[in-house]
Amino acid sequence: MVPKKVFFTKGVGVAKHELQSFELALRDAGIEKCNLVNVSSIVPPNCEIISKKRGFLYLKPGEITYCVLSKNTTNEQNRLIGSGIGVAIPKEKNSYGYISEHHCFGVSQKDLYDHVEDLAATMLASTLGLDFDPDKAWDERKQEYKMSGRIVRTQSIAQTARGDKKGSYTTVIAVAMFICE
Repeated sequence: MVPKKVFFTKGVGVAKHELQSFELALRDAGIEKCNLVNVSSIVPPNCEIISKKRGFLYLKPGEITYCVLSKNTTNEQNRLIGSGIGVAIPKEKNSYGYISEHHCFGVSQKDLYDHVEDLAATMLASTLGLDFDPDKAWDERKQEYKMSGRIVRTQSIAQTARGDKKGSYTTVIAVAMFICE
């Protein structure tokens, strides 16, 4: 079973109980009807990245769906939480890519987008044997990776939220959903 397609989605949920907040985050992301199985972070060779809208067309209620899931929850008032997914795809279609997942506290959505994209690209770069300086800013390394001609696509998705002011649970998710057809 090798996924043929992948899409990305995110969501946030707030509820009195932690499980309910997770369910509402799944609903917000549009994937509540699936039985999710969390897998590690490899994008198979020749796996097509598709839009969320197109990806939803493949989902069937109750199906077992493989995903890379980043999740974070808090019931602390006003605490900033985040979850993100990054992806890096090599130029060679027959090679595999990487997905990174990360959850954090106190990080802006923009910084989280950059961080997970950087993580995925760095994992792929090390696999490809590309030299990189981990102390350089992500923007600099991103240009170096793309100029190498060996990493052709990087992207990310992230969701942040502040903890509910009344102390209910707040959950954020970012998900890479695999379609196996």
